[in-house]
Amino acid sequence: MPKQNLVVKLISMPDNLLDVIYTACRTCYSADGAVEIIDNITDDKEKKLSLIKKVISSGHYSTIEHIQLSFAINNISRAATHQLVRHRHMSFSQKSQRYVREKGEFDYIVPPAIEANKELYAKFEQHMIETATLYQELIQSGIKGEDARAILPNATTSSMVASLNLRELIHLANLRLCTRAQLEIRMLVKKMCALVEEREPWLSEHLVPKCERLGYCDEDNSCGRMKTKNG
Repeated sequence: MPKQNLVVKLISMPDNLLDVIYTACRTCYSADGAVEIIDNITDDKEKKLSLIKKVISSGHYSTIEHIQLSFAINNISRAATHQLVRHRHMSFSQKSQRYVREKGEFDYIVPPAIEANKELYAKFEQHMIETATLYQELIQSGIKGEDARAILPNATTSSMVASLNLRELIHLANLRLCTRAQLEIRMLVKKMCALVEEREPWLSEHLVPKCERLGYCDEDNSCGRMKTKNG
């Protein structure tokens, strides 16, 4: 049976996130050295955030690239991971379809639009059963997994560890939280952002669709949520 429950876990995030960003910000605009700054931080959280928000709002994003985040992700379709790996400033370690053989009926993700149509959903499931049967036949006939995987669909579930810096997470959120993004990757990024916001609530104003950041929609086909750039 297909697994539908996407699972995301934040496995790495600096405990001293604010101090790291604050040190980076102050280093750029202070006569003091970076070592002296990090060794002698006495400012309270509010003062740190005040400077950090000012620097970020000015577009000085290099200061948040020092924050590295890592996530463990289960039950995501290969279709969604193909979209995710297009983001250039991320690192991935993904379950291999070459070395890991599927057993029996492989797990897969059913798009809600297909699941909502009972007739098409039944055909979809039958197709997956037939695909799993052929896959096992190929394997049992001595075909290597790296070749048998050629018939596995984009709906097949995968697992991965994904890492990125804070600047890229904000960029990822700006693009993939848009209502025009595919639902599955939108839900993935929403879960990733929620986990980070639990630790650092001040980031919630940055982990938003780009229309909220820009104040307008720059997509060719707007969902209508925000006015377009020209209109």
